[in-house]
Amino acid sequence: MQTLQPYLVFIIPIIVGILAQIVKFILFTIRYGWQPGYIFTHGHMPSAHTAFATALLVSIGYYEGIHSGAFAVTVGLAFLIIDDALRIRMHLGDQGRYLNMLVEQMDLDKKQFPRLKEHVGHRTSEVIVGSLFGAFFTIVLIALSL
Repeated sequence: MQTLQPYLVFIIPIIVGILAQIVKFILFTIRYGWQPGYIFTHGHMPSAHTAFATALLVSIGYYEGIHSGAFAVTVGLAFLIIDDALRIRMHLGDQGRYLNMLVEQMDLDKKQFPRLKEHVGHRTSEVIVGSLFGAFFTIVLIALSL
């Protein structure tokens, strides 16, 4: 039977990403109440995207080495994911907020113009916690897999 060892480089980040999403859902539920539809919510604490990107970075750095081409590509990928979580999706949230205000002010039909989600991106603190979460749990899972 073939071992999972060669695949841990990617299995660990997937586990870390799922754990981050579960923690996010628990914190969201504590703060806003039980809403099962929010198990896959975007935004909020911690950033699961950042946790996954950081876990992938640490995992590839450990298993492939920090001087590998795979690690270099992962650094670029992690930068893009974190930039998206912080900046690009935050602009989408701003646009949603402004469009919601327009719909309210113009007294338009709410069925034709449903309320848009305003919290799409992450705050800096959510990304930092996601990064720390990803690095910590990746190191723990690597240590457990030895």
